[in-house]
Amino acid sequence: MSESDRFAPKVPVELNPPKDDPITLEELAKADGEHSDKIYVAIKGTVFDVTRNAAAYGPGRDYHIFAGKDASRALAKSSLDPVNAVPEYEDLPEKQQKVLSDWFKFFTLRYNIIGKVVV
Repeated sequence: MSESDRFAPKVPVELNPPKDDPITLEELAKADGEHSDKIYVAIKGTVFDVTRNAAAYGPGRDYHIFAGKDASRALAKSSLDPVNAVPEYEDLPEKQQKVLSDWFKFFTLRYNIIGKVVV
């Protein structure tokens, strides 16, 4: 099984070409499913539109702590603790960096990339 097969969704997903539109932290924060009908999650500064999976990322759902944030650290640590839903991940051990890379591949095959976080 190839690396991409390992992360491929069971049901094929039609994705738009990736965008690199600038998205501010304020814009990202509003896209949390509460302040907007959009739900975005950023990983390593890349913003994914996860709106169609509100059952997982919407308000009151298990992964809502990632919504409207760059949640790189939490994903790397496989943590649902909101304190970890921050972009800083560079100081993490190699094993957690690999987990984060795997999450990035997982999201890339399932969700549209709509932009990059700008500060």
